[in-house]
Amino acid sequence: MDSGLGLGDEEGDVGSLWATLAWLASCVMVVGGALPYVPQYLQILRTKNTGGFSTRICLVLMVANILRILFWFGKRFEVTLLLQAVVMIVAMLLMLDLCCSVQNSDRISTKQHHITDLDPRFFWSWDGFEDYLIFLLAFTLPCAFVTLLLLDSSLFVEALGFLSLLAEAMLGLPQLLQNQHNHSTTGMSVKMVLLWMTGDGFKTAYFALNKSPLQFLLCGLAQVLVDLTILYQVCLYRKDPCDKLS
Repeated sequence: MDSGLGLGDEEGDVGSLWATLAWLASCVMVVGGALPYVPQYLQILRTKNTGGFSTRICLVLMVANILRILFWFGKRFEVTLLLQAVVMIVAMLLMLDLCCSVQNSDRISTKQHHITDLDPRFFWSWDGFEDYLIFLLAFTLPCAFVTLLLLDSSLFVEALGFLSLLAEAMLGLPQLLQNQHNHSTTGMSVKMVLLWMTGDGFKTAYFALNKSPLQFLLCGLAQVLVDLTILYQVCLYRKDPCDKLS
């Protein structure tokens, strides 16, 4: 009888341990996606230079996570991933606010560019933080309206999920292209990319273990591939004499 009770207690302890680990993993998932941007945020704050960071990363992430939130209304995946989307949107707004502040303080020309100019040449290169908020509102409201109308269509909901995760999978692409264009990774936080790599590997394993929708797993694998490519650029351009002089 005593051994039976002891076994039951042991199983209960193991169950509690797994429950605690699962809760910790969920907490890491919620905030972990935003943590890689802390080193980049601090670097911009310290150097007052945004040249090495592509703000189009913010565009990709906010669009992807707005679509993910809409996807949740059609296909209820884990609340953890929903909260992660909200945290990421807030983090990207903070990054944009800092970039706008730094760029405006360094701006020499009196000419400003705003979303109301309707000039495609300066898309996502506006001077006011409020311009980005206007764009996000103009993007979110029609998408939410269409989602509400087509919420009963499983084809639409699945397509929305793939579109959301495809956008997120391309997260590192703007940074990769900027590095390629500059032939340099100067100004980009390597810590940010290493944290991307760690986080993307963790969440890909999380998606697989929790049997999340296929869209999430494919997204994670694609992000790991892009992260590896950017890390390769870091090694490649460090050998570039021009980069050494900068």
